Amino acid sequence: MQGPQDVRALTFSPWDYGVFALMLLISTAIGLFHGLAKGGQKTSEDFFTGGRRMSALPVGLSLSASFMSAIQVLGVPAEAFRYGAKFLWMCLAQLINSALTAQLFLPVFYRLGLTSTYEYLERRFSRSVRLCGTVQYVVATMLYTGIVIYAPALILNQVTGLDIWASLLSTGAICTFYTTIGGMKAVIWTDVFQVFVMLAGFVAIAIRGALLVGGPAEVLSIASNGSRLNFADFSPDPRSRYTVWTFVLGGTLLWLSMYGVNQAQVQRYVACRSEREAKMALLVNQVGLFFIVFSAVACGLVMFALYGHCDPLLAGAIAAPDQYMPYLVLDIFGSTPGVPGLFLACAYSGTLSTASTSINAMAAVTVEDLVRPRLPALSPRKLTLISKGLSLTFGTSCITVAALSSLLGGGVLQGSFTVMGVISGPLLGAFVLGMFLPRCGTAGVLGGLAVGLALSLWVAVGATLYPPSAATMGVLPTWGTLCPPHNATNATSATSVTSATSVTSVTSVTSVTSGPVLPAPPPEPLLPAILGDFYSISYLYYGALGTLATVGTGALLSLLPGSTRCPPGVLWWDIVRAAPSGGLKGDTSVGDEPLDKATVTQALLETGEEQKPPGDPPKGGTVTESDV
Repeated sequence: MQGPQDVRALTFSPWDYGVFALMLLISTAIGLFHGLAKGGQKTSEDFFTGGRRMSALPVGLSLSASFMSAIQVLGVPAEAFRYGAKFLWMCLAQLINSALTAQLFLPVFYRLGLTSTYEYLERRFSRSVRLCGTVQYVVATMLYTGIVIYAPALILNQVTGLDIWASLLSTGAICTFYTTIGGMKAVIWTDVFQVFVMLAGFVAIAIRGALLVGGPAEVLSIASNGSRLNFADFSPDPRSRYTVWTFVLGGTLLWLSMYGVNQAQVQRYVACRSEREAKMALLVNQVGLFFIVFSAVACGLVMFALYGHCDPLLAGAIAAPDQYMPYLVLDIFGSTPGVPGLFLACAYSGTLSTASTSINAMAAVTVEDLVRPRLPALSPRKLTLISKGLSLTFGTSCITVAALSSLLGGGVLQGSFTVMGVISGPLLGAFVLGMFLPRCGTAGVLGGLAVGLALSLWVAVGATLYPPSAATMGVLPTWGTLCPPHNATNATSATSVTSATSVTSVTSVTSVTSGPVLPAPPPEPLLPAILGDFYSISYLYYGALGTLATVGTGALLSLLPGSTRCPPGVLWWDIVRAAPSGGLKGDTSVGDEPLDKATVTQALLETGEEQKPPGDPPKGGTVTESDV
């Protein structure tokens, strides 16, 4: 049975830094190749969508890599260690999300040929709604990218002494460089390379750990005895951090907000050469997500088999659950030069893939939503230069604001999903209102966004100030009874044992002959019982709260007198009927390639005019050529 070593003995070797540097070098080379090959990007369309000529396989793998960042590499194994293998139900949420995205959202954005998803909000409602969506997206993405860049640097610094600013600046600068030079093609192809690096790191850790325990069968036996194979958790309690319903309901809406209407993902869909290729990319993405989540959970179970009776967190070898993974790697691969470097490359490949995607997406919405409408006469060359300048600016800004992530409690995985859920959840509600509720107007969607954002932000801040207890969240027990002495001064101290029915994460103390002295848990803040239960709901429900509150409020406001009808040709069924499989009625072109915006707009206007009731002209939000 493995046990924690002195944390100061766990460091990276020059070989490990060499493997890490090789990964950064290859990523930079990919960016340079796509930035300089064939004359580089001649237009902003080339820079943001790769000229809409990408195939399904690289786009699908890029989609998998985008949100499977270092947060996934560090966070999911730790969650599986603490809460069990039921985290695999996340794959079902991702599968439902992929199906809904392919049927509901992808056809709309692809057939309209949009570069910015928020352009749809202007066509459907008004420019104020578009700007509101753009601002919310940029804020959410800046915070999310800050967590992605800063958190792994902080964690690896705490465990291994890896210089935090060296790792932060090196990855941030290289990511900004190849994104600025190479655009969307560089982002997609570096993501393809990086997703394989991530998988290689996970597989190496799972195999080595399983061999140390005695094989996969022994890992599963220990995990079963430790209640980690807990797939049949159908508890309806929304306060439980992970249950089947938490994933199916909360997880699905969370992933839908990140995949269905998120600019970073939609930008990849429309980069495909046809709608059929875009849907195939979603399928490839789903397969990639399954392998990544499965391998991450496998690492968590291996970790429990090794450390279940000597938890490094209880032993004082690490300070937070997010440090389990780097500690495990340095523990089991300490005598194998270069392999810990593969894990370092694995974690930072996730950082690069997510940050590069975010930077390119923020530059895209800024150009499409703020620059192009105000300066329509700009030449393609000038727009391309502005796009690259914005990528450089946003990359620098993400590095600057990365330290904000240190203010988020609950771990990097919860912190990242909280940010995306709180802000992207209401935006998903706005798109649902626009596509499926004809009576909803500008006032309705703005009111819905305000209520949805306020509600989800309220519960997220409340949960941060008044965190739920370990028993409420469903933390499974670990023990410190077999830990070796951490150091000479603490050899006769006491170690804590987490009880499955405890009220806090540490409640009972067992006298043993080894382990550090752990501080007593801080007293829990006092607050009303109802608020305590409300703040204790699983973080996966934050996005669902925002989405449902936005849709509900918008629907109610649309019933008030004076509600406006929507402009013609912007509802989901109008777009799907007017432009089947990416083509329009009467289109004789072969395949299902997207047509130009002017042609799409004209066809949708004609469809809308055919269906518009006589004597009831549309108000506020008429689609004109200037809108596209």
